[in-house]
Parts: sequence; structure tokens; C-alpha cells
Amino acid sequence: MTVARTICLGFLALIALGTLLLLLPFSTSSEGWNDPIVALFTATSAVCVTGLAVVDTGTDFSLWGQICILFLIQVGGLGYMTTTTFLILLIGRRFDLRHKIAIQESFDRPLLQGSQNLIRSIIGMTLFFEITGIFALLFVFVPDFGWSQGLWLSIFHSISAWNNAGFSLFPDSLVRYRSSVPINITVPALIIFGGIGYQVIMEMYNWFLNIVQRRKIRFTFSLNFKVVTSTTIFLLILGTIAFLFTELANPETFGMLSFAEKMMAAWFQSVTTRTAGFNTVDFGLLQAAALFITMGFMLIGASPSGTGGGMKTTTIRIISSCTRSMLRGKDDVHLFARRVPNTLILKAIAVVFGSLATIVIGTILVFLSEAQGSFEFIQIFFEVISAFATVGLSMGITASLSAGGKIILVCIMYIGRVGVLLFMAAILGDPKPSVIQYPEENLLVG
Repeated sequence: MTVARTICLGFLALIALGTLLLLLPFSTSSEGWNDPIVALFTATSAVCVTGLAVVDTGTDFSLWGQICILFLIQVGGLGYMTTTTFLILLIGRRFDLRHKIAIQESFDRPLLQGSQNLIRSIIGMTLFFEITGIFALLFVFVPDFGWSQGLWLSIFHSISAWNNAGFSLFPDSLVRYRSSVPINITVPALIIFGGIGYQVIMEMYNWFLNIVQRRKIRFTFSLNFKVVTSTTIFLLILGTIAFLFTELANPETFGMLSFAEKMMAAWFQSVTTRTAGFNTVDFGLLQAAALFITMGFMLIGASPSGTGGGMKTTTIRIISSCTRSMLRGKDDVHLFARRVPNTLILKAIAVVFGSLATIVIGTILVFLSEAQGSFEFIQIFFEVISAFATVGLSMGITASLSAGGKIILVCIMYIGRVGVLLFMAAILGDPKPSVIQYPEENLLVG
């Protein structure tokens, strides 16, 4: 039982538990047994913090069903190892070496020390941002729905946004609030901070403490912090400009909005397309150019150790830097005056290849599972990318897919959440060291 298999089986166990809870009559608004496919799909989407839904979460599930979904989102966003480790701390048990190694691999930490403090910091950070989001959203939902319903809507959407889940209790997601300034600030802020990763937030916190306490030691940001923050800011600005210009004249999306509303809509879609799955415009009405931009951003995804999915910002940055080094005739890849190890380059290439292979195979299988001519290619391709990147955006075909198509999406969401490399490592087992070195030989490339 390797660490990769432990994590993969842990997510499977959580999905199975969620499916059972959502299957029971108390989880449905009709108080009858739920459809097994609906329960499985919803549980997987919640655990994998995806947001794809085959039924309306706000009307088809009872309050207890919505609480179950929120519980699955929270545990899925934190991650299996983080949750189990936190439970171990609560009951007072000590860490063994296996838990420390699992945490090391989950968060890509070079050292085993400080694992308990790391888990406590992650839980504390999660509670801080989610509670802050709840208080901010109260000013929006309480005036519209009253205190009891407004409080529940604030709790649900704050946790869903922080974990980049994209689940909403409104049938149109957040389209009705596309002109709301608090929504367009609070929800994107939760999505961004939840997606950039715990380590980046910790470095921000330590940097702030260094300034407040006026320490004489100069604070130095890590390479991970520099790459993640610079890439995220670049993608947010690029996405806002891209959505604004591609949908500016579309009368069904941005065309009927004022300029301020267009800017807010472009900003919101730029944030949510890479990780979260909320939307303030109907993605089924977007033009083809905007849809392809959305698929590209979904595929890039969030950052390592964050709550979002995708190939990750660091992976794309390493691959682009490899291309730049090749064009400049350099043998090494550099980022911010640091040389990138060859192991990371190979890992980035493997992530890209594995992700594209999964998406291509998943698209073919979904096509084969549906009746010929039922859906357009771009609709299925969009759905598969959204499932793999655990984004949750849809062109409105999720509920219309056959049972086979939904099962395939369940598998794709699961692979996207645990990570394609971790999933393959769980199947193949730990690599065995080899003492054999083969001779080098060139071949034609490109």
C-alpha cells in the first residue's frame, strides 16, 4: 500500500460515503430515494470540487442533502491527507513516519519536520477566509432572502468559492448578481486565494509579519511564490481583456450590459474559468472564440497545493520557459535567476502529456456513449475539459448525457482531482531504482 494508493483509495472511500448519504431519502427534497447515478455524480463532483451537476442543487436536494454536499466539498478541497491528519490531531494520536511522508508528497515539501504545524495552519487559514467570506456575503443575501436563508446562502457559497467547487444554490449560478459589486469582489477573492495554494499564502503572511515587526533580516520569497503569483496575475489580466473583446458585441452576453457591468463580467469569468465554475453569464451563449479561451484557461487551472485543478500554473510556466530556452539556444531552463532541475521539467512534460491523453480519451469515450448527433463536438469537448480540470462550467448538456456519459465524467473528475501522475503511480506502484545506464543517441525532433 503505497502513499499514492492510500490517497487514491481515500478519495474513493469519501466518494462512496457521499454517494450513500445523497442516496438516502433525507437528502432529497421529495423525501424519496435518490437516483444512484445522480447521487454518484453529485458526490464525485463535490469531493473533486468540480461543480458539474445533473440536477439543481438548490431545489432537488433538501437542507440535509445540501449540508452533505457542503461537507464533501470541504473535505475534498482540503484533501484526503489533510483531513485525516487533522482528525488524528483531534483525537490526540501521534504522527507516524507514514503520515509524515504522505504529507510531504501531498504538499511537495522537501522536509518531514513541521507537518503538524502545517496542518494546523491550513485548517486555520481555511476557517479565516471562509468566515470572512461569509460575513461579506451576508450583506448581499440577507437583504434579499432574510436572515436564516441569507445566512445559509452565505455559508454555502463562501465555502464553495474558497474550495473552488462552483456549486451554487441558484439554478443560474450567480447570473442574477452579475451587477453586484460585493459578489464580484468577494467570490473572486475567495477563488483566487483558494487557488494559489497554501504555501503562497503562508509566505504572504510571513512577509507581512516581517514588515510589521520590523525585522532586520531581509525576507526572500521562494521561486514557487514568484512563479505562482506572477503567472496568476498575468492570466487574470489576460483573461479579462480576452473575454471583454471577444464578447463585447455579443447581444446575448456582454452586449446588453453597461461598460461597468461588462468589466465586472469579464473579470469574474477570467477568475472563475481557471478553477471555480461559478458564472455570471450563460456559457451556452458564448461565441466560439470565447469558448476556446475558456477551455484553455480551464486546462491551465489553479496552482499547486491549492483547491483548484488543471495542469497548474507552474507546469505551464516551466513548459513555456523550456520553449524560450530552446529558442535562445540554451541548455538550461531559468526562472527568476534560478535553474529549474531536470526532474521538474520531466514532471511538467509528463503532466501535460497525461492531461491531454486523458482529455482525448475521455472525449472519445463520451462521444461513443452518446447517440450520434445528440451533441456538438465543442459541447462534449468543453464538458470533458471542465470535468478533468475540476472547474464545473458547462454548456448546459450535463443533465442530458446518458448514464454511460455521466459515469465517464465521474472517472475523469476523479483522475483530475487526485492528479494524473498520482493516479498512474497508484496503478503502477513505486518506481524501482535501476543501475543500468544506456548509451546516448540523437534523433530528429520537430
